[in-house]
Amino acid sequence: MTISRRNLFKVGIAAGTALSFPSVLRAQTSPDRTVRMVIENLSVFDPVVTTADVTFTHAFAIYDTLFGTDSKFVPHPQMVGKWDVSDDKKTYTFELRDGLGWHDGTAVTAADCVASIRRWGQVAPGGQLLMARAKDISKKDDKTFTIALKEPLGALLTILGFQGPFIMREKDASLSPAEQVTANIGSGPFKFNHALAKQGASFTYDRNEKYAPRNEAPDGLAGGKVVKVDRVIWDTGLSADQQTAFAALQAGEIDFLLLPPVDLLAMIESDPNLELQVLDKAGSDMFVRMNCLQKPFDNVKARQAMLHLVDQEAMLRAAFGDPKYFRTVTSMFGNETPVSNDENTGWFKKGGDPEKAKQLFKEAGYAGEKVVILQPTDWKEASNASQLLAATLRNIGVNAELAPSDWGGVVARRANKAPIEDGGWSIFITGNSEASLGNVITDVTLPMNGEKGWFGWPQSGEYEALRVKWADVETLEERKALARKMQRIWWDYVPQVLIGQSVVPIARRKTLTGLIGVPAWIPFWNMQKT
Repeated sequence: MTISRRNLFKVGIAAGTALSFPSVLRAQTSPDRTVRMVIENLSVFDPVVTTADVTFTHAFAIYDTLFGTDSKFVPHPQMVGKWDVSDDKKTYTFELRDGLGWHDGTAVTAADCVASIRRWGQVAPGGQLLMARAKDISKKDDKTFTIALKEPLGALLTILGFQGPFIMREKDASLSPAEQVTANIGSGPFKFNHALAKQGASFTYDRNEKYAPRNEAPDGLAGGKVVKVDRVIWDTGLSADQQTAFAALQAGEIDFLLLPPVDLLAMIESDPNLELQVLDKAGSDMFVRMNCLQKPFDNVKARQAMLHLVDQEAMLRAAFGDPKYFRTVTSMFGNETPVSNDENTGWFKKGGDPEKAKQLFKEAGYAGEKVVILQPTDWKEASNASQLLAATLRNIGVNAELAPSDWGGVVARRANKAPIEDGGWSIFITGNSEASLGNVITDVTLPMNGEKGWFGWPQSGEYEALRVKWADVETLEERKALARKMQRIWWDYVPQVLIGQSVVPIARRKTLTGLIGVPAWIPFWNMQKT
């Protein structure tokens, strides 16, 4: 998640409270080259098992990737030193650059890359497309591997660069995609400090002194990953307590706060030691995801009811408070991407249409089944929106029930495809970077390939046929035409319901500089303390 939490206290009260909080971190002073960050709670460490942004932030620290995308989403070699493609565009050959080594002291090999691609390719949208087109992915020698295709795939480098595979050791990548890799041994710019790991309190990342960054300047997730600090401490214990985290930021006990209280942003701006910075300039879209496998949302009428029920402005006010940080959105591709459009958006109505929603639930045959909404109590925006959604459902006669837990609990439970009585779920609220929504073949939320896809598991063969074509069209006009066709099907099927777009800043000490702005994730390299 990359959306800020909303604080429900008034500014005056919260400010006074923040200043009066006892110190929770003064037990020892961090060295100047140690950065202390409050992001969100980290509970799943494997970026193949989950797509949670916090897991990807962890993965970018300890793992490396074959390619990385720059700030304009153009892929550039990262672990790859040289590559070429055959004249018929069906065989790609990749050679790893020198100096790549695992944190355990062994060398990175082509076999590691092949195993990592194959494991990731079973679950990632772009990876699934690659595996469907692949005739063979194999090691040529210790530093070289090939991808042989049945037919050309012009988007291959984009697939490998944008949410492409984090390269793991072959023995880790041999696990099933459903089995979490917990070794946390990569070849990236930081090492995971296992001795200092304290679940629920903090995780520590040490500079990998043997990491050889590329020579290019950093640009997005591409270029040289130069580490300018000795240690990063990810304080997970403070992620659920906004007031204490804010007090710690003011006191200089932490350096970075991903989710500053929106009600206190003006106060942060006035503090001479603090800085607000928008890292994800395109912002994020918050949405309601429904479980298409279980009642009542296995019925399209019930999903369409949700489309009419949600009052975007009311939900956004509950989540973010100040309208200057949000706006409504009707396109499945967001407000800002080149393929955003208005196809099949006649459902949008200011204030929503509860009576229409009630009618559609009746047509769906809704018979009082329990609707369980996963409520992340440590992500205030989504927690507030979940509570309002539950109340709105109850107002039209739906048996809605909140299932509160931290975000880690939501991440674990949303993978359960079973009925409610066996630990399943009906709805959860999450967010997605608008920048990601323009990458149709790699974005995890956009496929409708059933149980092979993302949580909620919508299925439409007609839609998927259009989505797969995206990899082969070459012009923006062709993509825009495809996008309109896809959106028509999308809003007839309704795999999810939009809440709206938000663009909010992070907060940091002014002594922390060099942060790289990318959608959704927080790279640890390039930042420094002065």
